[in-house]
Amino acid sequence: MNHQRLGARTLLLAVTAAATIASAQEPAELRRLPLAEYRDRMVAGWVGQMVGVGWGAPTEFKFRGRILPEDAVPVWKPGMVNQFDQDDLYVEMTFLRTLEEHGFDVSRRRAGIDFANAKYKVWHANRGGRDNLRAGIAPPDSGHPSFTRHADCIDYQIEADYSGLIAPGLPNTVIELGELFGRVMNYGDGVYAGQFVGGMYAEAFFEDDPRKLVEAGLRCIPAGSEYARCIRDVLAWYTGNPDDWEATWHRIEAKWNLNRDHRKFSCTTDDFNIDAKLNGAYIVMGLLYGERDPERTLLISMRCGQDSDCNPSNAAGVLFTTLGFDALPARYHSALERGKRFSFTAYDFDALIAACEKLARVAVERAGGKIERDADGTETMVIPVVAPRPSPLVQCWDPGPVAGARFTAEEMKEIPPLGGVDFGEVIEEFAPGWEVLHCGPYDEPGLRGSWGGRERVLVTHPFSDGVGCTLRRRVTIPGTGRTSLRLAVGRDPRGSWDLLVRADGREIHRVSVDERGAPQRWLEVAIDLSEFAGRSIELELVNQASGWRWETGYWHGLELVTE
Repeated sequence: MNHQRLGARTLLLAVTAAATIASAQEPAELRRLPLAEYRDRMVAGWVGQMVGVGWGAPTEFKFRGRILPEDAVPVWKPGMVNQFDQDDLYVEMTFLRTLEEHGFDVSRRRAGIDFANAKYKVWHANRGGRDNLRAGIAPPDSGHPSFTRHADCIDYQIEADYSGLIAPGLPNTVIELGELFGRVMNYGDGVYAGQFVGGMYAEAFFEDDPRKLVEAGLRCIPAGSEYARCIRDVLAWYTGNPDDWEATWHRIEAKWNLNRDHRKFSCTTDDFNIDAKLNGAYIVMGLLYGERDPERTLLISMRCGQDSDCNPSNAAGVLFTTLGFDALPARYHSALERGKRFSFTAYDFDALIAACEKLARVAVERAGGKIERDADGTETMVIPVVAPRPSPLVQCWDPGPVAGARFTAEEMKEIPPLGGVDFGEVIEEFAPGWEVLHCGPYDEPGLRGSWGGRERVLVTHPFSDGVGCTLRRRVTIPGTGRTSLRLAVGRDPRGSWDLLVRADGREIHRVSVDERGAPQRWLEVAIDLSEFAGRSIELELVNQASGWRWETGYWHGLELVTE
């Protein structure tokens, strides 16, 4: 009798366990999304990104630690949607292309090689990651804080839109893509930022309540992360004061910008903050206080300041996905140039949409869903509802161990070397006896016949935000007379840089080539070298970045004069 009871109990437990396993493997709920509706929403998501970055671009980082005044908001013009030269857009298309060519099971190493080969200009985490890749450091170490000080920067956050747009209702696909591509250049909160944004996009195909979208994004990242704490703060402050976004902005500013305890791994300066957390808070501000109104959503995210083109781009992309293209105000897409190619990519707008649809079909089936076709040919995505499985919790200031990932010699043959532009005979023509070191490839370095009203202008670019481009020469200073180094240096009208002059490694002169010092682009420089009379010294003139934005150096009339 006891044996019979034991057997019956064992059988019951086995049946229960089997049912539990089946329940875990087979979702109890499915969501259905007509393919035409998916396409309509996905197209709107891309338009939202383009509108946000186009409208906010003139304000980017001009309002740091202060709210952008209403009278400083640019006037929207329909042509602003045509943003084909923005890193907010074309970088993520590199990831799409990798998925198209190699599939969702592509290795991190392949993803890294493809990103290393991208020829566009990049900043912060993207630049640090790409420099690491080109130096042979493979993912995930290329984004590890042991190798880059930018791992918590905004980069993957502004590039993760693609992940939700090709994964409707599939949060775990978004998370996996963050681990695949986000770890190439980011770590910790820098990766979670993109998974959060992608999670909101994925849910936006089925949900239009901004608060629920934010909560869906939070479920895609570790609850104990600083990023999650920041977003939960914004939710709580919004709940307590839903009618005054500026009051909430001030609370965000006090805790998440001015409080250094929440900027433990920030590469930012006092008022310049490109950390993912703060800018992520501004995305959420637009969504919550925007109350599903496109213009209000865009303007609030923009007026929060800091990266005020990227943030409205993310916010509008998510909101526009909930609305769908057909419901968008015509002023946001009436001037869209669908046949123009995005810089550095294989995509014009229509090709981009086709690629996303193709990848979304694969993503749905890969996640256990399917594409149903009715008798009339209408297709519907059948998508399993699953709980998100966030990445493990790591933080940049307390990172896990490095993986020791390095590219093989064969892999390195596919990657451009970490090095500068070879000036060859160019510098001899411009200034005989000098050499150029560590020149980056951006803005077409070399000798130009004319620029900025002057002839025979040498163009250089810093190799990175920390490594300047250097003109170097060993010279002997006469023992009599007064010798000076004379030259003119110019700047891009949109940016600035620092000129550093060193003698035998010691800095003897520094000047900012900026709007104040060179209001008409050019600055005349004369440096007295009398203290070195009778000596042979090594002179170095450095085109040093001062913010990594349009820091191209222009040089004219370099000469040593003894009087």
